[in-house]
Amino acid sequence: MAADLQAKYQKLAQEYSKLRAQNQVLKKAVVDEQGHGASLKEELKMKDQSVRKLQQEMDSLTFRNQQLAKRVELLQEELLATEAKVKKSRKSADSPSQLNHQRQRVFDEDLQNKIEENERLHNEVQEAQERHKRVESELRERLVVLERDAMQHHDVVDGLKQKYMDTIEKLQNDKANLEVKSHSLEREAKDCRLRAEECQQQLKNVHADLSRRLEQSTNIIQEKLPFNDTRLAEYSTLDVPIHDRRHQLKARDVSGQALAFCQDLVGALLNFHTYTEQRIQIYPIDSATDIISPLNQKFSEYLHENASYVRPLEEAMLHLFESITEESVTTLETAVKLKQFSDNFTTYVCFLKKILPYQLKSLEEECEHSFCTANLQVRNMELRGDMQKVTAIFEKLQVYISLLALPSTNPKMLLQTNYNVVFTQLAASLHSLYDIMKDISKHYSQKISLEQELPTITQKLKTTNDCILSSIVALSNVTGKICTFFNNNLDFFTAPSVYSSKRGNCVIDPLSAECMLENKKKAAAYMKSLKKSCPESVPYDEALANRKSILSSTESREGLTQQVQQSQEKITKLEQEKEHWMLEAQLAKIKLEKESQRINDLEKQYRLTLAGQLPSTDLIQANGSIIKIEDLEHVEKDSKEPVRNTSLVGMLTTYTNDNEIPDEESREHLIKSHYMMRVTELTSQLHIADSKSVHFHAECRALAKRLALAERSREIISEEVKVANQNIVRLQDELTTTKRSYEDQLSMMSDHLCSMNETLSKQREEIDSLRMGSKGNAKKNRNR
Repeated sequence: MAADLQAKYQKLAQEYSKLRAQNQVLKKAVVDEQGHGASLKEELKMKDQSVRKLQQEMDSLTFRNQQLAKRVELLQEELLATEAKVKKSRKSADSPSQLNHQRQRVFDEDLQNKIEENERLHNEVQEAQERHKRVESELRERLVVLERDAMQHHDVVDGLKQKYMDTIEKLQNDKANLEVKSHSLEREAKDCRLRAEECQQQLKNVHADLSRRLEQSTNIIQEKLPFNDTRLAEYSTLDVPIHDRRHQLKARDVSGQALAFCQDLVGALLNFHTYTEQRIQIYPIDSATDIISPLNQKFSEYLHENASYVRPLEEAMLHLFESITEESVTTLETAVKLKQFSDNFTTYVCFLKKILPYQLKSLEEECEHSFCTANLQVRNMELRGDMQKVTAIFEKLQVYISLLALPSTNPKMLLQTNYNVVFTQLAASLHSLYDIMKDISKHYSQKISLEQELPTITQKLKTTNDCILSSIVALSNVTGKICTFFNNNLDFFTAPSVYSSKRGNCVIDPLSAECMLENKKKAAAYMKSLKKSCPESVPYDEALANRKSILSSTESREGLTQQVQQSQEKITKLEQEKEHWMLEAQLAKIKLEKESQRINDLEKQYRLTLAGQLPSTDLIQANGSIIKIEDLEHVEKDSKEPVRNTSLVGMLTTYTNDNEIPDEESREHLIKSHYMMRVTELTSQLHIADSKSVHFHAECRALAKRLALAERSREIISEEVKVANQNIVRLQDELTTTKRSYEDQLSMMSDHLCSMNETLSKQREEIDSLRMGSKGNAKKNRNR
């Protein structure tokens, strides 16, 4: 255990170191990203500065452009003025006109250059603005992305820090818990070693005691045993065997699975026989339009009775399942209900043998019909052979099931050594049944596909064929499941009986098995009665009074407990005050005695002084000291000093003289009386606690009785719930079976109604046509 804890702790430490290394990496990444963000911010500032410079240049260029525009306007005005002058001075010489023309050309070229330069500068300013906006947007987007990444990194780092702190705290708590657990396990190991030593010592004592008892029992048996029931094996069959609960649970489970498979098989057989009867009624001759052959009519009557032969199989299997319980002893000898299932199965096999000739003749009649093709005849012959094989396999199954039912009625007819052979042959027969069901499903599906191609096929026949095919598929599936189930549990079926070890090799009679089961129930009831403890007898009147007092006390218990606690607190306070004042009274009494004694001594000394026995009238000697007479009046005040004595008992205040020693004997007497009072107080409290414990003990016993009654009622109610659940499951199964049969009958009736409606419509059309023909003939006769 300590090694496992150490390994777990090392594993947790490794994971912690890994997480710590990852935390360092994440911190470094966050720091790098923060530095990168700072550099980007600086770069953004530089870009802003460059943008401001470009804006300033653009402003200067704009101002320059405005100046150039004003200059152009002035030049244009001058040009207009010169043109006006040129118009006025047309008569002037050619040389001045040429000069003006040259000036005009120079002005035009200068204006054109300025316009081009202005346009170029304007384009550069616009491009610079666009480039600045683009760079600014890119930088802003990048800044937003970096800020978002930084926030995510901060969140991740905070989450990891919190996670690491939680992990560290959890590891510390786990370590503390594991240490506590290891200490407790060590203590338990020590206790276990001590108990093991005690058990070994007890085992030695028990072994010695049992050896002594064995010798005594052996001597008694040898000397005084008049009858030995182990001489004959028949007597041993009445002994109660050792109860194997696992075997019983397995038998209960296997019987439940067999019941489910039997229910599925019964439903599939009912559907197959019912739909076969419906097919005979409509194919090859429809009974609604024509009379079917006597053979098919007889076959239909037999098939109509299939439920009376198939339903008892399910009921018998249900009785067999209910007879196998956890408390019973399940063997072939004690399975009495298996005989009923065997008889019902034999009845059903006789039914199959009875309808087999009619079924074969019905298939031959289908082959003899005019619209039956060669391929369809081949398929009918294959189905004919399959039906014969199915009946033969059911006969084999009936034989083996009858053999398995023999030990419960006549065990001498089947030896226990032959059980394995019977079960093995039964498994082989079930496998053969599954194979032939698969062949029937394949051949019938081929037959249906061929009948679909016939021109005379009706919708009702198609529906019936599909229903028969589905029932055959269901039979194939359920037989496959039964085969698999039997093969999987073949070892359980063929295993030797767990109850045969103490009975020898004798044959168990069913009557002996029944007696053995009764003896087992009696023994179980006797052991259960021995384990019950005898309840204490209480008179009825006293029980009623106790019940009333319990009910009334449970209602007002909380209020009474609070009042009792408050009263106890008040009592304790009052007792403390009483003790304090008693101590004060005793101290005052002691002081009074001391003062009276001192006054008497002083009076004696005063008398002696007056008598002249002392040389001075102003001084007296008291207690070995010289005191003035004038000071005698103030002795009581000046000689008293408060003294406080503190101990485990409490604090005591006394007044003594400076030269006076306290009286130890009186103090011991006070302490002794105080302790005696405390002892009496504790004794009274102990009596109160004992009375409370007795009350609580009685209340716990009453609650234990009520709990036992509640547990008993709960067990009874749980048993009733189990029975109700079983009834619900059974009723649900019956409901599903009835619902399925009703649905099948409704589908059949709906198909029948459809066919009847079709025939009625045809008949009405024929009647109408005949009426029209008769009316036409009557008119012709009148005309004639």
